[in-house]
Amino acid sequence: MIPSLCFVTDAEAPWTLLEQAEQAARGGALWVQLRHKTLADAAFADLACQMMDRLSPLGAKLIVNDRTEIARAIGAAGLHIGQSDGDPRAARARIGPEAILGLSIESAEQAAAVPPGCVDYLGVGPVRATASKPDHAPPLGWTGLADIVSRTALPCMAIGGLGPDDATQVRRAGCAGMAVVSAISRATNPEAAAQTFVQNWNET
Repeated sequence: MIPSLCFVTDAEAPWTLLEQAEQAARGGALWVQLRHKTLADAAFADLACQMMDRLSPLGAKLIVNDRTEIARAIGAAGLHIGQSDGDPRAARARIGPEAILGLSIESAEQAAAVPPGCVDYLGVGPVRATASKPDHAPPLGWTGLADIVSRTALPCMAIGGLGPDDATQVRRAGCAGMAVVSAISRATNPEAAAQTFVQNWNET
């Protein structure tokens, strides 16, 4: 169920969010997570609908970051929430049993506290420091990532400062996939960058 590559949009990148999403999907990112912390709800919902229209023909799914009610209202494929976004059980109740629900995890303690039966996957990180999220927790490194993954039965997606050459280490840590922001969003050719991530993953 978890794809090898999830692209997370970058509001500060030179490409528009729609361009980023479409190019990443064309390069093989089967999930695109729409993340924009400051966009008003109405504009965010409109953008999300446009993004779904572009992604659907490419076989990619839209995951909405943080905004539970928008994910529910537009029928997005999934929702990804952080530790400060409320109880995952409440989010699951709002989006229904069929939608994908992901939760960000920064420590083994947080992994142990995940309520059973409501989350589909964990986003684990940051592996490295990353400029795309200035308020991130201390980097886990490969050892910290592997430790958290070993403590949960849920599929895990690594995130945080990852590049295309990290596929082997991410797989070695036990992750089902990797979530990538700037290495794709700020690439000269985002489609080619995404393609390299997928190729490297498949070759490991």
